[in-house]
Amino acid sequence: MADEMVRLAQRFVNTTYNNGATLGISKLDEDGRTGWTVMYALTRALQYEMGITSLSNSFGPTTLSTLQAKYPKLDETTVPSANFCRILQAALYCKGYDGGEIDGTYNGRVRAAVAKLKLHMGLDGVFPGSSLEPKVVKGLLTMDAYVTVGDGTDGIRAIQRWLNGRYVNRRDFFVIPCDGHHSRDVAKSMLFAIQYEIGMADGTANGAFGPGTQAGLKSHTVSAGATGTWPMLFTAAMVLNRRDVAFGDFTAAVKSGVEAFQSFVKLPVTGVGDFQTWASLLVSYGDQSRRGSACDGVTKITPARAQALKDAGYQYVGRYLSNPSTTSLPEKQIQPGELDTIRQYGLRCFPIYQTWSRSADYFSYNQGTSDAFRAIEWARFHGFKAGTTIYFAVDYDAMDGEVSSYVIPHFRGVHHTVSENSSYQVGVYGPRNVCQRVADAGFARTSFVSDMSSGFSGNLGYPMPSNWAFDQIATVTVGSGASAIEIDTDIASGRDTGQGDFDPGAGTVAGLDTDLDKTAYRDAMLRDVQGYLTSIGVPETGGDGWTDKDWATLGGVSTTKAFDLVLSADWLFTALAREFKLRKALIQAPVLWELRKLNALDVAADAAVRNGLKDDCSTGWGQIFARIAIEARNHCLSEGLINGTKLTEANLREVWDNLQDPAYNIRSVTYLTIYNSRQLGIARPGLTTGQADTQALLARYNGLGDAAQQYGRELIGLYNVLENCNLLSRSK
Repeated sequence: MADEMVRLAQRFVNTTYNNGATLGISKLDEDGRTGWTVMYALTRALQYEMGITSLSNSFGPTTLSTLQAKYPKLDETTVPSANFCRILQAALYCKGYDGGEIDGTYNGRVRAAVAKLKLHMGLDGVFPGSSLEPKVVKGLLTMDAYVTVGDGTDGIRAIQRWLNGRYVNRRDFFVIPCDGHHSRDVAKSMLFAIQYEIGMADGTANGAFGPGTQAGLKSHTVSAGATGTWPMLFTAAMVLNRRDVAFGDFTAAVKSGVEAFQSFVKLPVTGVGDFQTWASLLVSYGDQSRRGSACDGVTKITPARAQALKDAGYQYVGRYLSNPSTTSLPEKQIQPGELDTIRQYGLRCFPIYQTWSRSADYFSYNQGTSDAFRAIEWARFHGFKAGTTIYFAVDYDAMDGEVSSYVIPHFRGVHHTVSENSSYQVGVYGPRNVCQRVADAGFARTSFVSDMSSGFSGNLGYPMPSNWAFDQIATVTVGSGASAIEIDTDIASGRDTGQGDFDPGAGTVAGLDTDLDKTAYRDAMLRDVQGYLTSIGVPETGGDGWTDKDWATLGGVSTTKAFDLVLSADWLFTALAREFKLRKALIQAPVLWELRKLNALDVAADAAVRNGLKDDCSTGWGQIFARIAIEARNHCLSEGLINGTKLTEANLREVWDNLQDPAYNIRSVTYLTIYNSRQLGIARPGLTTGQADTQALLARYNGLGDAAQQYGRELIGLYNVLENCNLLSRSK
């Protein structure tokens, strides 16, 4: 929401520092909205007023030390200039405090606002009064909030204020947010606080969970009845991990809360704040010397290695279903005979699926759908039984916004496909926040947590996911000589015990379609499609009684555009063809045809349904009626080809709306093709279906009667063009 005083603050920067480009102070949009851009400009302006020549967005060591040396306490008697004061007033307005009109005067309103700010920061005791100390100024020029925000809690805010008030005078401790939310900064401030209480000097304390910190914690066990700073730090760590205890003394209620936490993270249940409990509260990986009963790795489990793992107490082994690289980590994928070795030695295996999942732009609904189909195929290939949970990887530090925009849609695709097209379960591998959010969305049964990556923002400040199955904590080597194997040690919760027995592998089915090599075949394939369609009276554009103007106005689809749309979904056509063991061209042909033949009546029919004038019409890429899609889906359900709940007339509009989604529509084309074989009384389409049955299936897609027979005659030629190119691709 725009604020007039923030707008005036932006105008102050623009008018006062109108040579800002030279100074490196960007001209601000005068929109009344605060943000980092405004704070950066104010920071640079402050640096300029203090005589710093190399300006920076960062309120770093140079800015802080200069401010400390020149103005250790800013107030009405020490503020050096009107513009210096205006910078402070503008910052107050941008933080939501009354800055006193930005008039260059450290007036009574400014003093009241500063006193209020320091109260909110928890600094009213250590920095009493209405002066601005350098670290307070540093906090002022951030976007950190010092009041509870959103679903933040007063309990966490009390901890944040206490930490600020107790430690702000230490050299490397800076004011942290007091917004009621755990975060990276809060997690690091807790480690600083513990290091200070251990007795580390400034310059030694660094906010890291290193050997000195660990040694100090081992001599500071806290238990029921303890009072003072150490139980306050311990209960703070409990609250920050969303445990329902009070911040303060170590009471009987805290002891019960500790026991519940220890049980949850699989520590010995003692009710005491010992080193292992401290470690699990403070860093994602906890005590890395813990003995885990699970592991994962990229090395083949040979008989010797299996024995070494068993001797070391491991029961569960995570192994990868596939390996997208043919050159690196040659044993990353489950190797022939490996699962039999795992079974013979009494171990159990949980499968992991990962390709190139290391940046946000990899993740999408379509990619999740594709990954799921491939994971299903590989799981069957290796012989994993029904009910197995497959862990789909998010192997990077996904920011929370990226989780919302990329990862959640990705797992919606994964979950939809695994649930509908297999008897497997979905798990997620990734940082804590990723795992919890995917679980909360209903898209993962259990989580495999990448807690070794303690610096990930998705681990710092987030508690252990509620559905965690495996917790990855350390890389170790087990065994020696031929039995030596490097693994990641995982703590097992018992929510997933993997598989200890396996079906015979499905093996490789010969002749399945593959993804089209678009670089090699796209242009030649398009020419063949255009040539065939032109030969039967379908030009590149127009046709079917459209005027050129109407065709363009109503969104007519050219042959090239229809072809490219089909090619853009080649991954899905391929996945469905492989899943149902039929020819990809049998699904592609009607979709390409219906896209190209879109006409004014189709557009009008869609509008009629949207406006409530009709309840159904053929729609989407494949021009399918919702009623027909329901019949086809229910048939496939009854045949055990897919999973789900049968649909009824009550689902008509829901299905019609879903058919606007190309992925849903293409799935429905596949299910309808299978259903049509039942209606025709012929065998289900397969890899060797002959021309006569293929033409009959294509005709039935259009219905019954002479028009449908003509449809079949036209589409069999298109099918053959597409199949010829698919054949070349799968023969490479």
